[in-house]
Amino acid sequence: MISTQLASVIRCRRGIFGAGGDSIPKRGTKVLPFVVAVVGAALAFSADAQTNLKIGVVNIGKLVEAAPQAQTVTDKLKTEFAPRQNEILKMRNDLQAKMDRFQKDQAVMGEDERTTLERQVRELQRDLQRTENEYGEDLNVRRTEESNKVLRDIAQRVQAYASAQKFDLVITDAVYFSSTIDITADVIKALQQDGARPGGAGAAPPKSGAGTAPPK
Repeated sequence: MISTQLASVIRCRRGIFGAGGDSIPKRGTKVLPFVVAVVGAALAFSADAQTNLKIGVVNIGKLVEAAPQAQTVTDKLKTEFAPRQNEILKMRNDLQAKMDRFQKDQAVMGEDERTTLERQVRELQRDLQRTENEYGEDLNVRRTEESNKVLRDIAQRVQAYASAQKFDLVITDAVYFSSTIDITADVIKALQQDGARPGGAGAAPPKSGAGTAPPK
């Protein structure tokens, strides 16, 4: 009785799953070719996209040196700091004159006169040192501020040039790149053409007064 029921169950299972294990559908063998095809198509598309990329490289140092904006900053700082520069020159001349007088006349000076002149020399040296330090600090701050403005302006102009020329990617100062993708000279030409226009970035401000260039 039990063996008859077991035989019936076995026939039932064979009817559901087939006569043998090989008749079970192998789903993996149907999915695998599809996955391979999709991955292959994606890789081919990626390679093709990279091949068609328009890439450029720029040298920021050369751009800053050649950009009209950099000369504009130099002229602006020269005009802005000319009064303080002249003040420092006057203090130096005054100090030198007092030191020359002390060296020349100290032998014939009275005690009070010599003491007074020595004190004046020391005070003038101290004032000159403080004035020069303040001048240098303020000049460095202003130079940094204006340099950052120039860099931002150049970056915007590089972006505008790249967009107009349909570049996909522009990078700065790569470790190695072919000269065929170096667009520095072209960007410099665009900067200079833009700066040469009336009221452009390269137009220098009117100079109001004499004065030597700020010390570096």
